[in-house]
Amino acid sequence: MAEKYTGMAIGVFELESECICFVALDAAAKAADVKIQAVERNRLGAGACVKMRGTVSDVKAAMEAALETARPLTKIISHTVIAAPSEDTETAIAMTIGK
Repeated sequence: MAEKYTGMAIGVFELESECICFVALDAAAKAADVKIQAVERNRLGAGACVKMRGTVSDVKAAMEAALETARPLTKIISHTVIAAPSEDTETAIAMTIGK
């Protein structure tokens, strides 16, 4: 699975509301050409984490749209864009998918 994302930037955001994660990822996908790699419920069951992939500019635009949409609706726990994930980072990300 990770191979198809090789060379792509990754954007990750975590929100306090799982429902609002879907609203935010919809805004992200409409704002830029990104692929949603995963949506994972956090261990406490309240919020979720979204991982999306694409070019650096697309991931940044998608992240901006997602956070702008989420900000008035829920708490943003964290967010980041990794422009060029290392091979070890890719391995670690792949290990978290579906956990």
